[in-house]
Amino acid sequence: MAKKLYVGGLSYSTSEDSLKEYFGQAGSVDTATIIIDKMSGRSKGFGFVEMSSDEEAQKAIEQFNGVEFEGRKLTVNEARPMEPRAPRQGGFGGGNRGGFGGGQRRNNW
Repeated sequence: MAKKLYVGGLSYSTSEDSLKEYFGQAGSVDTATIIIDKMSGRSKGFGFVEMSSDEEAQKAIEQFNGVEFEGRKLTVNEARPMEPRAPRQGGFGGGNRGGFGGGQRRNNW
């Protein structure tokens, strides 16, 4: 069964291919994904690697956690499921007033 690993501390220039190749030293890598910021299009500095087996995942954790890769010290551990988050508030006007201010009418008709 495949095991997903969290990989933090990535260089902003790290590619998914180089990450997959690097983790291939510990075993067979199914996928390597770097998380990209939607607004800037830049890497957020972390990603996920899916190893083919639990044993290979454990080997990757032991081999790469705390080790320097492309000039940055990696944090590698078992990925946890994403926890549900409350919807975002704010933006233009925010809250429950609607966009761009909203609110009550100023003129009484």
